[in-house]
Amino acid sequence: MAIQEIRLFGDPVLRTPAEPVKTFDKELRKLVKDLTDTMLDAPGAGLAAPQIGVGLRVFTYYVDDQLGHLINPDLNLSEDIEEDDEGCLSIPGLAFRTPRAISAVAKGFNMYGEPVTIEGTHLLARCVQHETDHLDGILFIDRLDPEQRKAAMRAIREAEWSGLSAPTVKFSPHSTQGKAL
Repeated sequence: MAIQEIRLFGDPVLRTPAEPVKTFDKELRKLVKDLTDTMLDAPGAGLAAPQIGVGLRVFTYYVDDQLGHLINPDLNLSEDIEEDDEGCLSIPGLAFRTPRAISAVAKGFNMYGEPVTIEGTHLLARCVQHETDHLDGILFIDRLDPEQRKAAMRAIREAEWSGLSAPTVKFSPHSTQGKAL
């Protein structure tokens, strides 16, 4: 098992758009395994490569007992929106009601370069959108209305991990109502 450190809010890698994967090799398969191991250990519903400091368009997910990964995702989202609590392993312990499309179809590739399509609603759709946002340098707090975003930034500044030089903290699933993605 290769558990990696999860980068926290404030790390520039989280705001940098990731590069498309061009080579589907042993190194990529190791990255997918590291992402999966780290996500399951956290525990989280998803984890994107930038969250462990790797600027490639790769994420893993574990939702409703469905474990998987997607490389170079392209999303097709429903117009119907729902708000639900959302958290993030890079912003531990905090969750806010975040608007997301109710359903999503994500197309991309698996670690062997084979085409993959993920179709999901509610939590799976939310997870796919959240992780793809990470690949674009977007955090879930960017999706909040201005008042909620202000509250989120205040909570981040007050969080015990805020400003720590260490790149990670262990996420406690009991510290938030929302599922950390």
